Parts: sequence; C-alpha cells; structure tokens
Amino acid sequence: MTGLAPHADKTEHGYVDMEAHESVNGGLHNADLPVKSRSYTIKSPWLRELLAEFVAVFVMMSFGMGATAQAILSSEVYGDFTQIILCWGIGVLFGIHFAGGVSGSHLNPAVTTTLALFGMFPWKKVPGYVAAQTLGAYVATLIVYIMYRPLLNVVDPDRLTSHTIFATYPNEYVPNFTAFLTEVFGTALLLAGIFAVLDPHNRPASPFSAPTAVALLVVGVGMAFGVNTGCAINPARDFGPRLFMLCAGWGTRVFSLNHYYFWVPIVGPTLGGAIGGGVYFGLIGHHHPGKTSTGHQGDHRF
Repeated sequence: MTGLAPHADKTEHGYVDMEAHESVNGGLHNADLPVKSRSYTIKSPWLRELLAEFVAVFVMMSFGMGATAQAILSSEVYGDFTQIILCWGIGVLFGIHFAGGVSGSHLNPAVTTTLALFGMFPWKKVPGYVAAQTLGAYVATLIVYIMYRPLLNVVDPDRLTSHTIFATYPNEYVPNFTAFLTEVFGTALLLAGIFAVLDPHNRPASPFSAPTAVALLVVGVGMAFGVNTGCAINPARDFGPRLFMLCAGWGTRVFSLNHYYFWVPIVGPTLGGAIGGGVYFGLIGHHHPGKTSTGHQGDHRF
C-alpha cells in the first residue's frame, strides 16, 4: 500500500520513487536488461505504473483470497481467521515489493485518493490507478475461482452461500451503520499508520522495513476489527470480486444482499482514508519543529 525509497535514475525512466545509488531491488531496471529484452520493454511510464499496480493488487488478492477460500471451503479444517488475516498481510508485503519502485504500490483506492487529497499524488492519475487496482482484484478472483471451482461445486453448487469467500459482508448481528463506522475507522487507522511509518520528520521506517511495517498494520487492523465486516478497508479488494461474481453465476444478489451493503466497503474506506490523513497531519505532521504547514507535500514517497 505504499512504496519504498526512490532512485533518481529510475525516475528518469518514468519510475515514481527510486533514488540513485540505493538499489533496493538489486538494480534490475531498464538499463540492466539484456539487449534481447529491450524490444519488450514498455516505453510509457504511465503504462508501467498501471501494470505494476495491477500486478501488486493481483499478488495481494491471491494470497488473501486464496487463504479465505481454503478456510471456508474446508470448514476451517485447513485454515482459520488468524491464518486468513496473516495471509492478507503477506499479500500486502509482497504486493509492495512487487511494485513499490514502479507505481508506489498503493494497492488500494483509499490510499490513492488520500494521497491526491493531500497533494502527494496527481489527481489526473487517480482514475487509472483505481481502474488498475480493481482489475487486479477482478483477475485474482478469477484465478482463485478456477482453482477452487471443484470444491465450490460440491460445497455450494447453487452459489447461495459462497459469496463471502470473495467479497466482504457484515456479521449477521452487525447493522450496516456499525459496519460503515468499522470500515471508516479501520481505514483511518491504516492511512494514519502509513503516514506515520513514512513521515521523514518523525521516525520513518527504512526502505527495507517499511513494507513489513505496513503489512503488520494491515494484520493489526484485521485482527482488531475483522469480526464486524471482514475488514475490507480497500474498495478495490471488495468491488473487483463483486464484479466477478456478478459475471460468474452469483447474480445481482452480491450487490443487493444485506440491504445493498456493497456501497459500504467503497464509501467507508474512502472517507476513512481522508479522516486518517487529516488526523495525522492535523495532530502530528504539521507540528514538527521547524516544519512549514505545507512541508509534508512531496516528502512521502509511495
């Protein structure tokens, strides 16, 4: 959900956040590729960023949704809630490593829109990033569905109960309003934590520990508040799979269930991200000694 330290030489090639002489990925960039591979190199920096964001979300979703499917379809014989949350954290960790030096590995439309809101990311790139993130989630759902389809056909041949594998829904005892507040608060914690981890005027994590810190943050939010909603805290993570289920036999009920709950994991995280960013900068980020009121802009690299 966040990127690593930047490299100037990669910035010249269109990468968003890589600094010179700090090769966090072994220096494997365009200039290091074999001559034979240069004809396959994507020339457009914008397209490289979108493709990287797509891949990063695909990786995250594959780990998290695969663990969810395994636990539910085996009636928790081969996994439980703890395993599911840990696998989501692993997915976030490797999603960041896959694309941190190219797109910044936002992994999450709530991260992208919050960065844009606080002037750290151009608004003109937001629609493309959100589309790439949603498509990555959609394709990951397709792959997990293919791998678990034989079990799905046994456990839920009529596709009446297995929708909870792919999208999030509230606990049967939790009203939608409480679910909405859970998504807002969980995402606020997530974004405030990301800003804290990367704030150069605070005690920022190193480029090597930042991905682990963010992954642990996701695990913590999930373990603390997951029982209410499944803790989407990411609109693409929820909306992409819903679109897939709509096309794959579950029907429109994936949107209408629980009083049209589908909007909660979209609006809640988007609002929560903005609140989390506002709280961090309003209470901490703007009050570092010797720092101007706009000093946070450009200091964070995602």
